[in-house]
Amino acid sequence: MGLAGSSDRLLKMFERRATRRVDVGGVPVGAGAPISVQSMTTTKTADVDATLEQIYALAAAGAEIVRCTCNELEAAEGLARIVPRSPVPLVADVHFQHRLALAALDAGVACLRLNPGNIRKAEHIKVVASEARDRQVPIRIGVNAGSLDPDIEHKHGLTATALVESAKRELGYFEQVGFEDVKISVKASDVRLMVDAYRLLADVVDFPLHLGVTEAGPPPGGILKATAGIATLLNEGIGDTIRYSLTADPVEEARAGRQLLEALGLRERSTLDLIACPSCGRAEVDVIAVASRAQEVLSELSLPIQVAVMGCVVNGPGEAKGADLGIAAGRKRGHLFVRGQVVKVVPEDEMVDSLLEWAQKIVSEGIEGALAAADHSAEAEAEADRTALIEIQGEDVNHSEQVVEMIRKR
Repeated sequence: MGLAGSSDRLLKMFERRATRRVDVGGVPVGAGAPISVQSMTTTKTADVDATLEQIYALAAAGAEIVRCTCNELEAAEGLARIVPRSPVPLVADVHFQHRLALAALDAGVACLRLNPGNIRKAEHIKVVASEARDRQVPIRIGVNAGSLDPDIEHKHGLTATALVESAKRELGYFEQVGFEDVKISVKASDVRLMVDAYRLLADVVDFPLHLGVTEAGPPPGGILKATAGIATLLNEGIGDTIRYSLTADPVEEARAGRQLLEALGLRERSTLDLIACPSCGRAEVDVIAVASRAQEVLSELSLPIQVAVMGCVVNGPGEAKGADLGIAAGRKRGHLFVRGQVVKVVPEDEMVDSLLEWAQKIVSEGIEGALAAADHSAEAEAEADRTALIEIQGEDVNHSEQVVEMIRKR
């Protein structure tokens, strides 16, 4: 395939799939709306104060929609007290008892999540859909590979076809009562099955899709599994809202979701993005230690900037010149740079503190303001350090050119 063909294919991959739009308590989902981040509380919903505390923590971490279980009447009563005080729209997660879905609607939730494998009677599903229709409350059809209708699983096996068939059956019940305010998920803990199911579903419906790898497990493995599935689909233009399902504090789910969208360029950066070199023969500092300390200090401020920590001053500023802010180590000093331009040279033990100071300066004064505050002698000092290190270490400290010559002789 030529360059033109490759470009066309990549462009197609990143085009968002055209869908209908649903409104979840003021958060638009689908039809080109920004991809939203979701998470779910782990508290007992009847414990109003504990649940609200977690909802606020999730909102602060980037969750725009939060789901709460509604597994008993006390939970529905809790939702009635939580909904008016929540900073984000709430989704009631309902299993087995359709009356709890009706109670959650009474409580004022912004959306319902129904599992077709658990609420199976057509008359019950249609009653809930009718109530949701009249109240203009959307429903997520939440298909799960672990709880398929037995007849569907018997017919199709545990396959993408089975997951999609379950969603289509539920849609059929909704259509009978004129309800179309729907979003759908077809989750599985197997990443390949999950990806296949969403691809198949995207070809046969135009409803917005909620992406997730269910029961992904604890970090870091759970984050890797969820990212593998969600990112694959997002890069194909499939998906309108996402949730990481981790065995961890749900705040980690919200953070992971937000970071993924920012990494893919699907949302504007709202949190720290710290990049660091893996170290090499030129490294003049413990990159891992400095990067970890910088991550710890800067993350507390939730600054929406990209920061680079580089191990050497010879290549560091150039390699990371796209970062808003960075620092590179050399000769017991740190070269602080903004968008590749050295603005200050500081002692090695002040590297992290200087990053913090200049990060705040960039946020408050902008890139141009930070560059205007540069120490005019910094670039000359930095160049002197670079020259001295090259004289000591040589141009090719990693001996890569020797390897290249060896390869050429084969």
